[in-house]
Amino acid sequence: MLYFAKGSETTDLSAEEIRKVLFDTFDKIGRKKKVLAIPPDFTRYHSRAGYLTTLAYEYYRDALTDILPALGTHAPMTTSELQKMYPGIPLSIFREHKWRTDITTLGEVPAEYIYEISEQRVNYSWPAQVNKMLVNGGYDLILSPGQVVPHEVIGMANYNKNILVGTGGVEGINKSHFLGAAYGIERILGRPDTPVRKVLNYASDKFLRHLPIIYLLTVVAKDNEGRLKMRGLYIGDDHECYLQAAALSLKINFNMMEKPLKKVVVYLDPEEFKSTWLGNKSIYRTRMAIEDNGELIVLAPGLKEFGEDKQIDVLIRKYGYLTTREILRFTNEQPELQNNLSAAAHLIHGSAEDRFTITYCPGKLTEQEIRSVNFNYAPLQEMIQRYNPEKLKDGYNTMDDGEEIFYISNPAIGLWASRERFKD
Repeated sequence: MLYFAKGSETTDLSAEEIRKVLFDTFDKIGRKKKVLAIPPDFTRYHSRAGYLTTLAYEYYRDALTDILPALGTHAPMTTSELQKMYPGIPLSIFREHKWRTDITTLGEVPAEYIYEISEQRVNYSWPAQVNKMLVNGGYDLILSPGQVVPHEVIGMANYNKNILVGTGGVEGINKSHFLGAAYGIERILGRPDTPVRKVLNYASDKFLRHLPIIYLLTVVAKDNEGRLKMRGLYIGDDHECYLQAAALSLKINFNMMEKPLKKVVVYLDPEEFKSTWLGNKSIYRTRMAIEDNGELIVLAPGLKEFGEDKQIDVLIRKYGYLTTREILRFTNEQPELQNNLSAAAHLIHGSAEDRFTITYCPGKLTEQEIRSVNFNYAPLQEMIQRYNPEKLKDGYNTMDDGEEIFYISNPAIGLWASRERFKD
């Protein structure tokens, strides 16, 4: 059922309008005795899902007993992050998702189905796993707020991914990430219907119907002055809610370039991006826009590690970002990668495939560490002095010496591609 749908390329939903829509929708749903909210973590701070969660708490109060941020494999949120993203909500009702232990399996997507939709690239079944709170908590309403935006693993983020990956377990997360990588990141990015999405939809239809999940999906983009605007809000419990949000996101978050870009400079907000596990969005979201032999420069003042998960960090340091062919070979040979397919997928996603160069400018990692994983290195302060984020504007910029660059202040809210590389 679709409770509410509004959005366009020019829509600008105000805070008060959002509040009214949400409260009207909750009135339709009816008062509940026990509510669980599953919003994104701080890596999706700009999604406006924090505001939706705050409104849900304002409406339901004591009935909203638990908030479980959909961490997936990400690090737990800090107290300061929780207070900034969810102001006014008691810290005592937040729960930490432990993806290695707090899991129950609801069913299994068969291997034959996945083999078919992956075009014979992978041949394994997929467990539909969720945090056991969803099943054992006795909730009569589960709210899942989040942003629909182009995504490297599934094509378009959120909807049932927030449940089945965001609160998923080791095997489910690993296999879903590897499925996307094996199928091909550039065949996935920006597509609403991909093999990974098909798997999650199969699982939703077969194994999630008994759970009272309502999705609150936002579509967010910057206006011409660089201000974030909520261009769409879609509330429902089925695929239609997601499909409408994805259609709008494709219009406003997808930046189609008439010609490939020679040099791209991306800035990573230090509060949001502390690892290449997250910071490589600078690569994912720009790779189809960069010309052959072009360059990507990543200004990363908060960068302090490769993987947020310690096991994944070790694997990234050991193998580095190599080509798809090399990582697939290592995965076939090495049990440690076979047992951590998320890491293998991440290494594939972060590779330029020897087509363009990637130069990281980290705040806390050393030159040796950056070069050891097969990225180029440049000193952060030196590069920020040349490419000053406070002076650059999103899009094309011409430097004082005549150099032309394309600047992106936040890679997480968009996707950039040249027409020659993006094939429908």
